[in-house]
Amino acid sequence: MTPHVQITAQDIHQIAWTMVDLHGAQAIGYADEAVTDLDGQGLPESADAWRALRSVMEDALAGRLDRDGAVTLH
Repeated sequence: MTPHVQITAQDIHQIAWTMVDLHGAQAIGYADEAVTDLDGQGLPESADAWRALRSVMEDALAGRLDRDGAVTLH
């Protein structure tokens, strides 16, 4: 059984910037692949986590997300 892990908004922010730093715009494609694979495996919660990460990466790439700024959830 897989343990349930809580990932914070700050964690997602940091992961998003790491992906953008390592892969640039291609990080979006990696997230899309993960969503497709996880949905196909019947893991919707994991796919949703990648969707959220993808959204944050899009904001980072578009300049809407400050690397060192505070993270606020809406």
